[in-house]
Amino acid sequence: MPFGIRRSTIGPSSATGGYAVDPWRSLRRTVGVVLFGWAAAAVTAGVSYLALRWVWVPIAVGVLLCLGFVVLLGLLHRAAWIALLSVLPGILILVGAVQYAPEAALEVRGVRESVVVVADSATGKGNKNHRLTLRTADGEELAERFTYNGSGAPRVGERFDVIRDPDGVVPMERADQVDAAGRLGSLIAGLGAWTLLAVPAGWRGHVRRRQGRTDSPLMSL
Repeated sequence: MPFGIRRSTIGPSSATGGYAVDPWRSLRRTVGVVLFGWAAAAVTAGVSYLALRWVWVPIAVGVLLCLGFVVLLGLLHRAAWIALLSVLPGILILVGAVQYAPEAALEVRGVRESVVVVADSATGKGNKNHRLTLRTADGEELAERFTYNGSGAPRVGERFDVIRDPDGVVPMERADQVDAAGRLGSLIAGLGAWTLLAVPAGWRGHVRRRQGRTDSPLMSL
């Protein structure tokens, strides 16, 4: 080889018939995607803690960040199927990160009450947006309304236990549905699945680049 001319790392490798791809760069990409996933979960949980009154804020932030991870995983792998697999653990992460902070707050400072439903604001056939008026066992009517969206809402006269925030920051919830430890477990399980998916995605992406297969990941299921 003439002096001053270096072998190019771009194009097919004469030794393997493939393309020269730096494995350390592929490793850094994989680690970067994993760190993004963990940061996305941490940011969503932090926003949930800071915006306890406005649950839609962490939901919006979490959805965008989870979609960002899915896209990055697809680009890392150079194929779409493993990115699609990451959607399910992404849902676990979203639910855990959004709900952990308010449920932890209810467990720490919440007041447990045995209540009975005395009125339901939902009127008309098919109306699934319920705002229930509750009365405690002492006969006191709670100023805060219990919101329930969907079918299967508690009916007038039904009794159950709730946990409410005496500061009025976190909306009350049914006592049997408050499980901060379970939300944290969901969050950790989802992150573990994301991490495990990133490892083969990084390796397969490295192999595909070495083979020169750099077509659009959306075209390579």
